[in-house]
Amino acid sequence: MAFPTHIVSAGGIVEDEHGHILLVKAHDDGWVYPGGITEVGENLIDGVIREIKEESGIDATVSHLISVVSNTAIHKWYDGVTDVPTKVMFDFACKAVGGELAISDETSECRWVPKEKVLDLITLPAIRMRYEAYLSFTGSVHYIEYATATTSACDIKLQRHV
Repeated sequence: MAFPTHIVSAGGIVEDEHGHILLVKAHDDGWVYPGGITEVGENLIDGVIREIKEESGIDATVSHLISVVSNTAIHKWYDGVTDVPTKVMFDFACKAVGGELAISDETSECRWVPKEKVLDLITLPAIRMRYEAYLSFTGSVHYIEYATATTSACDIKLQRHV
């Protein structure tokens, strides 16, 4: 039996003590909240904390799970050649507990943004949709399935609370 290939990633929507949200400017995606692919042998919470620190310099703790998101489309990477397989993403609400804003190999800028201004900066539809799940969180986890059509569009297949 051949095992399927899925990318597993974790994203962290980090709030500071003023309720501002941490955004990073990724080289390929523009403004996003920190996150990325978990490493072999790494659990989701350790992965999201590591990604936040690597991409922004900020130390964070995880508060709760906001959403589980599946991108069920196979699409091309930014190089136009490499296939990106199905992706399962876990988004967590996080609190900043230390560190200093700093860019990385993956980011060109990072900043704290008032919660109501975040959607003015995020342009990728899938990231906007995931941030909107954070804004509308009422205690039950969002489950979202979408398929990437292009980098500027996504086709939502399913949204529900679990």
